[in-house]
Amino acid sequence: MADVHDGYGLALVSVWVGLVVWCKDDRYWWRTGWDARRHRPVYAWHPAGDAVQAARRIAFRYVELREVHPPSELTAGARCDPA
Repeated sequence: MADVHDGYGLALVSVWVGLVVWCKDDRYWWRTGWDARRHRPVYAWHPAGDAVQAARRIAFRYVELREVHPPSELTAGARCDPA
């Protein structure tokens, strides 16, 4: 299950805890981590013209985050939980 938002010339899709993907101009963007030295987030991007490969990369990040933030017991059996 994802939340989709639009406005300000871009579209946002909230996929999971810590994974929001947005499309701006010709790229998909998402956060991949934190740079402790610079005290700021690290982002990945992929050309919007290659949506299939972008989806694969985002899916890998989704799997990583589900390991860190598994579904709660309340949602584990819900229809929206793909696991």
